[in-house]
Amino acid sequence: MQGTGHGRGQDTHDTVLLAAGVADLAVSTVSGALDGLRGLLRRADVAELADEGRQDIKARGRLALDRCTSTSPPHMELLARHATAVRGRGDV
Repeated sequence: MQGTGHGRGQDTHDTVLLAAGVADLAVSTVSGALDGLRGLLRRADVAELADEGRQDIKARGRLALDRCTSTSPPHMELLARHATAVRGRGDV
């Protein structure tokens, strides 16, 4: 997996988000994930889908961590960070 160039702290943060997202995904939809994986392996656009899946799992991890922590970041700050990330990827 290639880093995004945000530095070691960001990589650690991403790792925690990914781990929490994977744990949440495993608890809620293990059998569905396996069926989806079988379908994914038959597709030609596996790399693009894997990247989208990684982003989804990070989002799940962020939500799972927010549920478990006593305080969460301000809502508008999260929206601003998301908008900046989307613009950086060119999805706008």
